Amino acid sequence: MYRPTNHSTSIKRYLVVGLGNPGRKYARNRHNVGFMAVDRLAQRHGLAFARQKGRAKIAEGAIAGQRTVLARPQTYMNLSGESVARLARFFKIPSERMLVVYDDLDLPLARLRLRPDGGSGGHKGLKSIIERLGTQAFPRLRIGIGRPVHGDPVDYVLQDFAAGEWIDMDVALDRAVAAVEHWLAHGVDAAMNVFNVDAIQARPRETPKTSEASEETEQP
Repeated sequence: MYRPTNHSTSIKRYLVVGLGNPGRKYARNRHNVGFMAVDRLAQRHGLAFARQKGRAKIAEGAIAGQRTVLARPQTYMNLSGESVARLARFFKIPSERMLVVYDDLDLPLARLRLRPDGGSGGHKGLKSIIERLGTQAFPRLRIGIGRPVHGDPVDYVLQDFAAGEWIDMDVALDRAVAAVEHWLAHGVDAAMNVFNVDAIQARPRETPKTSEASEETEQP
């Protein structure tokens, strides 16, 4: 079981983990939105995943005034906890200063949800982290990918986003970056108040107009 070691001389750090599968063929999969979010966060702050530690690629630097470690586990999704536990132990980061970012089938596409703790909800990457840390008490940021109407969800999450979905996901990833920054600066409760809204957070898709379409045509 993960047991953080706290020393008075330790540097206070935060850990932000994006979940996904390593390798080019998975890069644009729905299951990899956690990787996408931490990549965008790193780019926003001029950080690079230049090191490997604890079976993860990591980037380090100051974000929102906090010393922060960004991580992309290289263990594949189902073994994410192995990497997260190693990183937490090495950097001496308690669970309340970890944020895990991952995809969620049960949220509509591009919707965000922050929580301070909770179960895995069936997500195997999160389940692995809970098992290896021995606790559910760590913040998490879910990014909605929607559930398929037909077909196997396992196949669905390992498919790339459809072309029309990228407009919404681009907005969602920007909001995910802002949510992480807000969490680092103000804590999980404040971030939840800002980002756990019920309104659709992505830009609405536009219905192509035809010569017979009227101005009153409803948007999907």
